[in-house]
Amino acid sequence: MKYTDIAIIGGGLAGSTAAAMLGRAGIAAVLVDPHPVYPRDFRVEKLSGDEQIARFRNTGLSEAVLRQAAQANENWIARFGILLDKAPRQQIGILYDALVNAIRAEIPEGVEKIFAKAVSISTTDDRQSIVLSNRETISARLVVLANGLNVGLRQTLGIERQIVSPCHSISIGFDIFPVSRPAFAFPALTYFSERPSDRIPYLTLFPVGNKMRANLFVYRGADDPWLREFRLAPAKTLNAALPKLERITGAFTVPGEIKIRPADLTINTGYLRQGVVLVGDAFLSTCPVTGTGTDKVFTDVERLCNVHIPAWLATEGMGENKIAAFYDDPLKKACDEWSIAKAHHFRSVSIDGELYWQAQRWARFLAWFGRGFLRQIFSAPSDERGPQVAPAAAPSSSSSSSSSSLSSST
Repeated sequence: MKYTDIAIIGGGLAGSTAAAMLGRAGIAAVLVDPHPVYPRDFRVEKLSGDEQIARFRNTGLSEAVLRQAAQANENWIARFGILLDKAPRQQIGILYDALVNAIRAEIPEGVEKIFAKAVSISTTDDRQSIVLSNRETISARLVVLANGLNVGLRQTLGIERQIVSPCHSISIGFDIFPVSRPAFAFPALTYFSERPSDRIPYLTLFPVGNKMRANLFVYRGADDPWLREFRLAPAKTLNAALPKLERITGAFTVPGEIKIRPADLTINTGYLRQGVVLVGDAFLSTCPVTGTGTDKVFTDVERLCNVHIPAWLATEGMGENKIAAFYDDPLKKACDEWSIAKAHHFRSVSIDGELYWQAQRWARFLAWFGRGFLRQIFSAPSDERGPQVAPAAAPSSSSSSSSSSLSSST
């Protein structure tokens, strides 16, 4: 039997961040995850914007981690093949496994890592017991469930996941290379859909390492034949869906692996339990299109580790009345509600055919155009653009529609 104050189940973004924060605060904690090194996983690949990065900074871990990421300080905004703005917006590209492993490197030695799976949890008002797949048992005052969409442990506690919007969106990730030139002209790019019928909210291109990474988001069913077409001929399919894209990017090729991940919107019921708290996707999952998933994780973990756990450990017991304070935290609740609302709004403004949403699309287009126009007039000339990304050598290609066999989806 191992005794600790906090047992964290799941070593992804939420769990690893919690372990690092608690360890730095001198709070006894154990991190349980099957993987000594977090494996490749197609999830978060970019952090962007002052607010999201500020949430990361609130964890105290951002400086060491962001030094390992590729950064662009300007993001081009385009639609209909028209460059609308060159916005001074920070784009930080880092693959999910690299982000998690960089955070894990910040976990102090005092936090024990156990590479196993949690098999069962039994709870009381005082201490919780966790049985692991390696037959070890942990006794902890509090269990932090940060195991994402894995529902097994939650179901044993009477916590049920409900799918609010099945396959709400699909994320597609791939590397993209310019044809017949060493680099793209832009440091980073967001290209919005040209036609609602293509069910694409936007394509975002950003540097990761020495390559340009692409995340394409679509609102389609998981069995839509369009996804197979994209897997077989990604550049050709992308150009058909966004026919004016090459006016901004120039000719490009997509010669490598394609990652495809459907995302449901989910909530949980029965989550208020003695001795157990859910964070990140384990509590509520949102839509990757909005980019709010990391906002939710950093908000959850920062409030839990900086505010609630220190207060809870100061007195005896770990009953439901204590746990409720986290779920009722006004900053957490506001972030959750904002994430859910944005998921539904973004889908409607991208693909709904009603007159209201058509007007919203044109209003956004004119707002981007206006901001870009005013920036050109009133901003002093500056050479301080984000770094140009020199891509790694790509297989030779004679056209932008070349493709290759691709691996199965994540």
